[in-house]
Formats: sequence, structure tokens, C-alpha cells
Amino acid sequence: MLKIEHLGIAVKQLNNSIPLFEQLLNTPCYKTEVVETEGVSTAFFRTGDSKIELLEATNPGSPIAKFVDKKGEGIHHIAFEVENIEAEMKRLAALGFELLSETPKNGADNKLVCFLHPKSTNGVLIELCQEKR
Repeated sequence: MLKIEHLGIAVKQLNNSIPLFEQLLNTPCYKTEVVETEGVSTAFFRTGDSKIELLEATNPGSPIAKFVDKKGEGIHHIAFEVENIEAEMKRLAALGFELLSETPKNGADNKLVCFLHPKSTNGVLIELCQEKR
């Protein structure tokens, strides 16, 4: 793993949270994007070499909606940048980590992504991400 690429934070409403994080981080939101396949709207902020991603559900059945209903707003996942997502997925699966998908998915911010189930990572949802080439 190369670095922490971003922290994902589940929020109820981007409209309320974007200004809050712009003030908190003293930097503007540089990008918003909808990922229809995941039922989520995202907003990104740069902080040093890492990013903060805010996630708002676009429908009540999405994973983010379920997370917010169950746990409230807060840290949802930690994303690690990897050089080769397919190789990293194979390595981690061979070590017994549970992958939430068999192949990488298209994610926000021009990334290929795969999540690891929290039950195999001490309760933390881990995202692997690789820049699309």
C-alpha cells in the first residue's frame, strides 16, 4: 500500500457538510460527483497528500443510507492507494481477508476500488483504490 488516499465520512446532507468542512479544513471542496452504482454523492477536499471524501446517500437502500441510519454521521472508511489493485486483492484474499467484490469497481475521483469487509479488518471498512490509467 502506497499511502492513505482518503478518509470517507458519511453525512446526511452534502449541502450542510461541504461548508462545514471548507471552514474546518480551510480549503474549498474541489470536486463533487455522483456514483450511481453505489447510490452515493461525494464531495472531495485536499489536505496535504491525502483527501477527505464526504458521502451522502442518493437513495434509502444505499450502503451509506444504511450506515447513517444505523451509526449516524461519521467516519465510514479508510482508503489506501495501491499500485496494482488486482494484485493487492489477490494478495489479501490469499491471506484470508474478505473482499466485498471479486473484481474492482468504478469509484469516484477516477479510481478503481474494492472494499474489504470490516469483520476481517477489526471492524474498519477498508477501501483499496487505484488511479484509472
